[in-house]
Amino acid sequence: MELKGFLEILRPANCTVAGLVGILGATVALGSFPGYEKSLMIFLVVFLGCSWGNIINDYFDYEIDKINRPTRPLPRGALSKKAALVYGLCLAALGLLVAYMLNLQAFLFAFGAYLLMYLYAWKFKPTPFIGNLIVATLTGVTPLYGAIAVGKIGLAGYLALCAFLVNVAREIFKDVEDIEGDMAHGAKTLPIVWGVEKASKLGVLFSVATVIASFLPVKAGIGLGYLPIIAVDGIILFSAYEVLKDPSPITAGKAQRKLKIAIYLAVFSFLLGSLTKEV
Repeated sequence: MELKGFLEILRPANCTVAGLVGILGATVALGSFPGYEKSLMIFLVVFLGCSWGNIINDYFDYEIDKINRPTRPLPRGALSKKAALVYGLCLAALGLLVAYMLNLQAFLFAFGAYLLMYLYAWKFKPTPFIGNLIVATLTGVTPLYGAIAVGKIGLAGYLALCAFLVNVAREIFKDVEDIEGDMAHGAKTLPIVWGVEKASKLGVLFSVATVIASFLPVKAGIGLGYLPIIAVDGIILFSAYEVLKDPSPITAGKAQRKLKIAIYLAVFSFLLGSLTKEV
């Protein structure tokens, strides 16, 4: 076994970003930084949960990864499947313990999210559209978890809604982009079942829904710092227009990368808007 495999299988960079988004959700909900101790606990619950999700995904994808991603820790033998499972369960248990220390709602929410990660990796990952919805849900609830941990939803609810909608669109566009490889491996993604054009239009629909949802915080009294959301909406609408004009894997790939940029800008907009709520 390789010691570095235990770190590599976590995808620590991605988990760190997720943990920071959890803290962001708490900050958006409160309109101020939640404090170092609580922030660290929120970060740990999200980081450990994300790590658990990555490990259990690799556990169930072992046979596929031996062909598609042979350099990953499990297929290259950096650690065994059994060791990875025990490792993942220990991290999940630690995350739930920290969540319990926050409050009961935070524990129950984290338990539900951790369980959904398992069900996704075990059963729902290859199912058309259901898998997309689960990934988008887990992404959307990350900032919401931070809000629940501090006992106030506030503007974090709108952030979670927008994150869910835009990530459904992005997941669909990613499936369109990857259709050739997925077909070769016998996958049943939405564009394979529905066709590229229909799947692309559904992605566009969720993109437009994201833009509509982005106006809801304005009605709720978000601050002037939210103004960069105009650029976010512009990027999303332009991406949707390009996909409608040319519903192809290449265009979908470009669109999903633009949506990733839009997501980061949206997070920045929500943060600034929550901190300038009285302005």
